[in-house]
Amino acid sequence: MTRLHNEVGLDAYWMPFTANRAFKANPRLLVSASGTRYRADDGREVLDGISGLWCCNAGHGHPRIVDAIARQAAELDYATAFQVGHPKVFTLAERLADMAPGDLDAVFFTNSGSESVDTSLKIALAYHHARGESERTRFVGRERGYHGAGFGGTSVGGIANNRKHFGPLLPGVLHLPQTYDHEHQAFSRGQPEWGAHLADELERIVAVNHASTIAAVIVEPFAGSAGVLVPPVGYLERLREITAKHGILLIFDEVITAFGRLGAPFAAERFGVVPDLITLAKGLTSGMVPMGAVLARGEIRDTIIEAAPDAIELFHGYTYSGHPVAAAAGHAALDVYRDEGLFEQSRSLEPVLENALHGLRSKPHVRDIRNIGLVGAVELEPRPGEPTARATEAFGRAFDRGILVRTTADIIALAPPLIVEEDEIATLVEVLGEVLDGLD
Repeated sequence: MTRLHNEVGLDAYWMPFTANRAFKANPRLLVSASGTRYRADDGREVLDGISGLWCCNAGHGHPRIVDAIARQAAELDYATAFQVGHPKVFTLAERLADMAPGDLDAVFFTNSGSESVDTSLKIALAYHHARGESERTRFVGRERGYHGAGFGGTSVGGIANNRKHFGPLLPGVLHLPQTYDHEHQAFSRGQPEWGAHLADELERIVAVNHASTIAAVIVEPFAGSAGVLVPPVGYLERLREITAKHGILLIFDEVITAFGRLGAPFAAERFGVVPDLITLAKGLTSGMVPMGAVLARGEIRDTIIEAAPDAIELFHGYTYSGHPVAAAAGHAALDVYRDEGLFEQSRSLEPVLENALHGLRSKPHVRDIRNIGLVGAVELEPRPGEPTARATEAFGRAFDRGILVRTTADIIALAPPLIVEEDEIATLVEVLGEVLDGLD
């Protein structure tokens, strides 16, 4: 079979978050997908161990979502969101509000996780301004946090390589310490018992900077892109207590965690902690059409609207906010999750993935294994003087052996679609184990 990369020019496309020179020297092209599997341009099947990019929760090419997209494109391909609406976006907002925990019943649509994060930060600022506390301009993120690639998300994010080339970014941003500690948490199953006290660093930040200057704290319920860093028992609860005490908004970045990844509609439900805002994307349409959203407490929306004159209340939005085709995909994805019981299936498969992954503990170079929900990570000892090289090699070898994994630093992550079967989990982990056996 002729490989497509011999027929397709590779130079023009500047690939995101990719070692472009290395990729173009050894391209990996995917040409089709169905269910839990991709097909590469050499005809091989590749088992999807990362749900595309944490997003294809219902698997690939689900016919109900495909059909909804096609019908919507033929009926109404686009409608402006400025001063005009269309029915599906209003009904999708109602569904999300009904699913959301607590009183998060206001929905603002975006097109990606990055846009959702930047939108949530702007809503936080607008809310405090409307309340007469416009001096609240600081944000608190967390070390090793990832909140997308916008200027706001990069500023509150805490991954050094994502920040180092882009100058000072937003002023006044502060960071909590990361929640991961190898000495006390290595090989935890689910939430580690040690580390709730790390949330108390927020009290020190408040003491130094004063609560009246801080608009919001933003964290991922678990840090996905940094390598599946699971929150210690009691940590998120403590953050909620401190933020509520000081009038600081708490934002959960659930771009990865929402829509069944943790066996529930939202991680907030899994952990029993209700924030003030939640950012969404990825699983909202099962990755088929770009779409994001911000869920906010109704009081936040109402405060902003009521404080404004009888005109536009929030000068923010996007050309494709609530796009009709994306809205149709969102409805169909929610139908699939409900009708096929995928959140429940995810929860039932959690111990299967946990037990399989922790069975790799004795493999060469394994430094730690972590898991929660239908997601897990294997952290490797880095090669001396070559950080990331060992995991990068593992990624390539895994792909060549027919599984797609995700790597960051020297961490290998798995987060298969919620439709994955037990034997497919076994295959993913077995092949990964063979790859680890072959690494030097």
